[in-house]
Amino acid sequence: MTFAPMPAELATERFVLTHEELDDAAWLAELFTARGGGTVTEADAQTRIAAMHELTSAHGIGAYVLRPRDGSPPVGYAAIVIGRGSVAEPELAYELLPDAHGRGYATEAATAVLEAAFATGRRRIWSTIRPWNAASLRVLEKLGGFDHVRTTSDERGEVLWFARDAPAG
Repeated sequence: MTFAPMPAELATERFVLTHEELDDAAWLAELFTARGGGTVTEADAQTRIAAMHELTSAHGIGAYVLRPRDGSPPVGYAAIVIGRGSVAEPELAYELLPDAHGRGYATEAATAVLEAAFATGRRRIWSTIRPWNAASLRVLEKLGGFDHVRTTSDERGEVLWFARDAPAG
């Protein structure tokens, strides 16, 4: 099955969401480093941006930078990626800089990205979250419609799998 590509730009009340650009490498390196697990350099971030551009070009899905409408610096991203899913049933992902947590930004952006993903003709979107990640679990709860389907484990511990089917009609 073929799917329409997601749009190059999405808009929400507080953000214009666009694809990553090489100029985003500095703050993305900061974001990826904030996850823990070591320092991510700007060069590493540029490599990840290039990989995301390849995904977007090949499959019409990818990451969107949360660019505040007031012109302040980006605060994170929301994405539809293959992740642990597939091209037909990809995964929703979102991540914010630590200073941007707790303001509803992830929910706002994920709502727009999720709607755009379903508009491509996809019938199911996945999300995988570690049980300790209460903030990401809360975002899924606020988005609604995601059901816990299974739990698996990998080298880092448990992974909770959630799925949401496209709205009827």
